[in-house]
Amino acid sequence: MPLNIAFLGAGLMATPMIERLLGAGYAVSVWNRTRAKLDPLLARGATALDTPAQAAGTDLVLMCLMDAAAVRGTLFGEHGLASAPRDSIRARCLVDHSSIRPDATREMAAQLAARSGIDWIDAPVSGGIAGAAAGTLAVMCGGPQSAFDIARHVLAAYAANITLMGPVGAGQTTKLINQVLVGSAIATIAEAVSLAQAAGIDAAALPRALAGGWADSKPLQVFVPRMVGGYDTPIGAISTMLKDLDTALDLAREANAPLPMAGHAQQLLRLMAARGLGEDDPAALVRLYRPTA
Repeated sequence: MPLNIAFLGAGLMATPMIERLLGAGYAVSVWNRTRAKLDPLLARGATALDTPAQAAGTDLVLMCLMDAAAVRGTLFGEHGLASAPRDSIRARCLVDHSSIRPDATREMAAQLAARSGIDWIDAPVSGGIAGAAAGTLAVMCGGPQSAFDIARHVLAAYAANITLMGPVGAGQTTKLINQVLVGSAIATIAEAVSLAQAAGIDAAALPRALAGGWADSKPLQVFVPRMVGGYDTPIGAISTMLKDLDTALDLAREANAPLPMAGHAQQLLRLMAARGLGEDDPAALVRLYRPTA
């Protein structure tokens, strides 16, 4: 029998995930702090939850929220998931798609297990809104194998690559590694675009010229056109990438692991944020290399 699913959060990333679950035939109950954002999902067959605590009565709880404070409030605040009476809890595990610190994940996972007996899978994603809509996300997970086995078949509705990386917190750590790679790549791509333009090369042709070679990558194919030709809609924010690199550098310091390339990218992003451009797309980083009048 298909699982009954609750999804906490209906933001830009969560909405296409929920749509994919509904399209796969799952019964999905949804909650969001701003109730009006649920209307398009309710029109497609989702059921509204009045409080996160009601999610405890479903088989599986999924969550995708902005930050650790939102996660904590949704789980442990008034009418939070953990406030549900123990004898009313049916959910076997919680899958958290939010991107938060590994230590915060471990602390909240232990608290949830103690209060509600619910296992935790931290499952941050990579692939963006387009990947969620297409069902091609990469999901990096941390948690017990038994809970992962329950969740992974559901996650396949919107993910093509689902990997258990280790115990609780391992998924968040892997996402930070993902951000180290992506953030460093975007900074390097901005330099490459600047060099091409300064040298009289058609920078817009770089993705086509380098396709299939060792310099090719998804960031190259996505960000070069945005750096050269501009964009109408941001696909991310400098502030979000900076938050993740700040956390990665904190983790690296604790682990005594040098991250000089990520550190350089972090400072370039911080410079953009200091100029009031924190909510701009990361492609805006190329502006640092353009001559000023």
